[in-house]
Amino acid sequence: MKKKAKAVEVNMENLLRIFTVPEAPGSTLSRLENDISANLAGFLQEHIVAEETDLVEIERDFSDTLIPEQPVYVSEQTEFLLDKVVAQSVHTASPSFVGHMTSALPYFMIPLSKIMIALNQNLVKTETSKAFTPLERQVLGMLHRLVYDEPEAFYGQWLHDSYRHLGAFCSGGTVANITALWAARNRAFGPDGDFPGIMKAGMYAAMRHYGCEGAAVLVSERGHYSLAKAADVLGIGRDQIVAVETDDSNRIRPDALEATITRLRQRGIRPFALVGVAGTTETGNIDPLDALADIAAAEGLHFHVDGAWGGPTLFSERYRERLKGIERADSVTIDAHKQLYVPMGVGLVLFRDPAALKSIEHHAQYIIREGSKDLGSATLEGSRPGMAMLVHSALKIIGKRGYAMLIDNGIDLARRFADRIESLEDFELVTEPELNILTYRWCPAAAREALNEGDADSCRRINETLNRITRHLQKTQREHGKAFVSRTRLTPERYHRQAITVFRVVLANPLTTDEVLRDVIDEQRQIIAGMGEHEDVIELNRLLGSPVA
Repeated sequence: MKKKAKAVEVNMENLLRIFTVPEAPGSTLSRLENDISANLAGFLQEHIVAEETDLVEIERDFSDTLIPEQPVYVSEQTEFLLDKVVAQSVHTASPSFVGHMTSALPYFMIPLSKIMIALNQNLVKTETSKAFTPLERQVLGMLHRLVYDEPEAFYGQWLHDSYRHLGAFCSGGTVANITALWAARNRAFGPDGDFPGIMKAGMYAAMRHYGCEGAAVLVSERGHYSLAKAADVLGIGRDQIVAVETDDSNRIRPDALEATITRLRQRGIRPFALVGVAGTTETGNIDPLDALADIAAAEGLHFHVDGAWGGPTLFSERYRERLKGIERADSVTIDAHKQLYVPMGVGLVLFRDPAALKSIEHHAQYIIREGSKDLGSATLEGSRPGMAMLVHSALKIIGKRGYAMLIDNGIDLARRFADRIESLEDFELVTEPELNILTYRWCPAAAREALNEGDADSCRRINETLNRITRHLQKTQREHGKAFVSRTRLTPERYHRQAITVFRVVLANPLTTDEVLRDVIDEQRQIIAGMGEHEDVIELNRLLGSPVA
């Protein structure tokens, strides 16, 4: 029987209390706060499990759409959250949660987040943020320096300039990418003679004035889906995010890129931006950024680098060379809630030219007047929290050497895990880790031999069967709740560009060890061992002519 919540008497005194008076020392909320502050890791391990519960069952606890007439006690609501939300949340900090780009947080983020929330600053304007505004500008300068490494005089001139911006904070990589392409579009189709620019006249007038049938953005086949959202929002159309063929290492092919640019122009489509990927979401590969910068310069394109994942690799002296050419980008996206180890959700976009964001500035007399230092004039979002405080703290407390160690550790761990997979007869490494992401699948030696020797049709039938087994294996392991790897689909050249389903592993959590990854493989083997009578395993045995599980 559902427990009935205790109601609080509604009066002004009680309402004022929830704004001014902390919970009693022995209350549930106080105990919860103390537990978090005292031992974050222990609290999460005790209260958050990844064991699968049917979503339909969870939905029953969130089906009542009536707002209660009578308020409940804070402690009562806290009990509900512990029982129904916390207990059914995903333990993203677990060392065996290696399937997505969400990782453990440094312990100091909890108390610092509390300060940020309590201050409740709004970074749209200095009147609602005061010190947070120069702090945010400083963080943008620190990361701008990481990418572009301009002389000291450059930052002295532009860091706190009222009319210039080194970048913009956003809620994440999606908005950061939209902001970059928004600025690129407005500059490419800017004021020209009597034409006031696309920002004022709109897309149709811009196409007519510039004599083209449309505008396009070029990116590899592995480009992030946020770019399609950007095309939709900016009015160029999702079909004009033009995917360029990649090589077998999931990197854009420069020759295919140049051919695509020529083809678009012959159709009357004007490319205005080129996106290079520094750490693809699926495989962690890096486009040849230097070569892309050359092409962008020769073709007059805005060169944007989506470094939402891989950008922080610049901290590593050992591996930063893999991002060579990023310093030539016109703009760069970095997600702080990924490899800067800051809570969800904060991303940012940096611009080489401090004047770039002038092309998207908006002003209002009551809040973001021209010439003010209000940060909201050059951001897609208006009201924003002071997340820069957390990024600032992480950069200070972890430091360049600390981040270098974290980056190096993840890449080295990925390399060791890849070597282990390659040494196993029953698993296949599908993509080599260039950063700290890799893909693999269960594929016994007999299957690999048949795939290497078979024709396209026999390979297709084997791969389709392996795909079903991979999906079942991944789902079963997730439901067991001990470990989590994600899955995706790739089209390797060695399998005639047929789509294959693979496990995807992201190794950014410093708590993940070689032993944890051995356990992941061992559990997958145990699941396969129990699938002897599964129809897909039977079908694979038939195709190969011998039992494999």
